[in-house]
Amino acid sequence: MNRKTALASAVAAALTLGTVMVASAQSPALASGTTASGAGFRATTEAGRTADLERASKDAGALAKTLGLGPDERLVAKDVLVDTDGARHVRYDRTYRGLPVVGGDLVVHYAKNGKVTSTTWAHEGAIKVAGVTPKLSGKDATATAERSAKHVKQARSTSLDTSQLVVWAVGKVPVLAYRSTVTGSGDAGAASREAVLVDAGSGAVLDQYELEQTVGGTGNGVNVGQVSIETSQGGSGYTLTDALHGSTVVYDSYNSPQSNPAQNARTFSKSSNSWGNGSTSSRESAAVDASYGLAKTWDFYKNTFNRSGIRNDGRGAPAYVHVDNQLLNAFYDDSCFCMSFGDGSSQNGNTPLTALDVSGHEMSHGVTAATANLNYSGESGGLNEATSDIFGTMVEFYAGNSTDPGDYYIGEKLNMGNGYLRRMDNPAADGSSLSCYSSRAGQVDVHYSSGIANHFFYLTAEGTGAKTIGGLPHNGTPCNGDSFGGIGKDKAAAIWYRALSTYMTSTTNYSSARTATLQAAADLYGANSQERYIVSKAWAAVSIGTALPDPGGNPSPSPSPTSSPTGNPNPGNALTNGDFEQGASGWTQSANDITNSTQQQAHGGSWYAWMMGYGSTASETLSQSNVAVPSSGSPKLTFWLKVTTQESGSTAYDTLKVSANGQTLATYSNANASAGYVQKTVDLSAFRGQSVNLSFTGQEDAYLSTVFLIDDVSVG
Repeated sequence: MNRKTALASAVAAALTLGTVMVASAQSPALASGTTASGAGFRATTEAGRTADLERASKDAGALAKTLGLGPDERLVAKDVLVDTDGARHVRYDRTYRGLPVVGGDLVVHYAKNGKVTSTTWAHEGAIKVAGVTPKLSGKDATATAERSAKHVKQARSTSLDTSQLVVWAVGKVPVLAYRSTVTGSGDAGAASREAVLVDAGSGAVLDQYELEQTVGGTGNGVNVGQVSIETSQGGSGYTLTDALHGSTVVYDSYNSPQSNPAQNARTFSKSSNSWGNGSTSSRESAAVDASYGLAKTWDFYKNTFNRSGIRNDGRGAPAYVHVDNQLLNAFYDDSCFCMSFGDGSSQNGNTPLTALDVSGHEMSHGVTAATANLNYSGESGGLNEATSDIFGTMVEFYAGNSTDPGDYYIGEKLNMGNGYLRRMDNPAADGSSLSCYSSRAGQVDVHYSSGIANHFFYLTAEGTGAKTIGGLPHNGTPCNGDSFGGIGKDKAAAIWYRALSTYMTSTTNYSSARTATLQAAADLYGANSQERYIVSKAWAAVSIGTALPDPGGNPSPSPSPTSSPTGNPNPGNALTNGDFEQGASGWTQSANDITNSTQQQAHGGSWYAWMMGYGSTASETLSQSNVAVPSSGSPKLTFWLKVTTQESGSTAYDTLKVSANGQTLATYSNANASAGYVQKTVDLSAFRGQSVNLSFTGQEDAYLSTVFLIDDVSVG
């Protein structure tokens, strides 16, 4: 027996089972842990994961050159997931001249033969900034952060706050920036913390978000019934140390501030192995809830997705109960790799926030940080919160606890005035959350924009219509009036987890999340599967994209084709596949311009044409031949165009030309930059009644990039 194995055996021998006697008995059944597919990933050991990361680190230099990154950039291996067939997905962070690149993460996908098949980028291509010497001082950046903070009141800088230089690559053009933190009164309590990104040149505020990823509301300590928890024996007593789950330790924070929950913390220890009395009169009761909930969350990820702990390294994160005073919250903080649980306040009967789905929610924030690391602001922040709601809910189903049966209500045991924090079946029922996507999704609080993804997940799992689940009424009401059945919660969770861990990045938005889940569904169940079809139906039902064609045996009848020389089945459009939703079908391209990449957003659906954006001399052509221009009326070409550029001014350095039979009809350039898609119209009267070759030709000069996005092209 080697030394590592001997140590593990000694730890197991020291472990004992502590029984907590409270109100009622736990059901022994597991809701889903034994039936999930593993989301297509192999289980890994600590040694295996270390070896995979070392391999990825060794490959990083050559890979950076292959991907076209600049000499000042470095790739830092963060995580490796291996499919059951041997394919690998390697997640990297980026640095630029030693500075962290916020929004620079990427995932490289390898086939089982080791060949790179594709790359998922948060910010595609090389990073270029003018320099790494800031015009603004760190002190000035901190002052700006204090003035500009919107998530905390009376913002100030404490000894825990910092101001760090980074490269901000979340926007269209990367810039040198400060990531400054401030402290004030906010959702996480009197010492809430916020990050503010400040442009190191202009002093402009680029972004701001909460540092503690919270459950977002008031709460009530949960009596989980008579349960078994794992404890450890040492010396003359026992401690709440769970060696079976990464040596997770639950501490009594002794009302330490939420900014430093370990400040006054003590271990829970006693000579007997019976803990808590089921009420707040014992400080141990909240610790029992947390220990039980975190163990069930660990088991859910391990038995369902082959994931060993938050960072997939077998290491447990410390948890603190009784944090601060009158704290109506619970949160995960990646900077301390820890979870904190408040005791509530007089508003909720001073009951702790240690509900089962809250434990699952907070630990899942850690999983998100270790995988996609979704930015905690804008649409990606909503996806971050939704991920924790989704997996917190799945933990509740998995645990099979008769005192807290699985349902799609978040925090239904938290003694809220309306009976819950959030509802996944009907998010808008709380009066604040969004059930359907709208253009304001990126501007509302992330706990409210999460409703869109929560609603999507519920509809994917359960479908539409009224149901009673876990003793509570549910009603899946789509935004588009559709009606369909779900694929079940286990398949829906497997798809979301694979999308999160394999295809989402820090900048993923709702449109990109649709693409990621469709790809994940194709990986797990097939491109023409009913599961993938229902995923598309559920996204359409929350107003994102359109449903794919039904792969089943009873598809809806297609409209009769109109007569045209091309036999095009799309009435009113002489083009084939003008919306690009059938990929490259009907089009000829000099590069792989037609894409469903998550790095940009389609105007409609998930496919579009992405032309140029190299930042160096280049040209591309996208064309379709034998396009029958109508012989009557005023025929025209219409399409939607979005232009983003690093250029400035009105000089046309980079261009996109529209031609018919080689004749240029319109020219667009970097001077036409727009915040979103703009519809363009080109007169085709000169070609009335003719069959023409229609083409888009992009041309870029040697310096700075311009991206031309084209979608929903029509001739009629």
